[in-house]
Amino acid sequence: MGLRIISGSLRGKKLQAVRGRQVRPTADRLRESIFNILSSRVHEAIVLDLFAGTGALGIEAISRGAEYAVFIDNSPEALPVIARNIEACDYSRLTKVIKWDISKNLNCIKSSSPPFNMVFIDPPYNRNLIKPALRNLDRSNSLAQGADVVIEHAAAEPIPANHKAFEIDHQRKYGKTLVSFLSYVV
Repeated sequence: MGLRIISGSLRGKKLQAVRGRQVRPTADRLRESIFNILSSRVHEAIVLDLFAGTGALGIEAISRGAEYAVFIDNSPEALPVIARNIEACDYSRLTKVIKWDISKNLNCIKSSSPPFNMVFIDPPYNRNLIKPALRNLDRSNSLAQGADVVIEHAAAEPIPANHKAFEIDHQRKYGKTLVSFLSYVV
């Protein structure tokens, strides 16, 4: 079965995927587990979806009651798919898509207002992108204190332990994938 919205106002809505192997969308079952853990915190959240791919995480959040979502990716294959998925869901007024290299900086969201209180980070596996993404996220001054940060990554690629701005609340393993739930504590 293809990519679809799991729950909320658009439950069952099919989403487009990116062709090829460049983008690895979060599987429906894994997405459902993540959102079950986040539970009521999604309602009225201001969401940031980094390495957005298909946009499925941010779109799922809006379907479940998030107020707004910003999608950032640098892939020429992914960006039009994100835009088409947002349009198909009629979420254009609730979203913004930005083409940006997250590994360099996140100046595109510097001092965002209102600040983001929920962030999804789903970088390509085993490319050492978690550390720069967290560093640039902290430097962007765009997060609310206590913001939830969810990182989907290869189990072999740990979360850097020396980030004082983020605290690991818990981790869940799903096959070869690890999902880390962090809080922004600065």
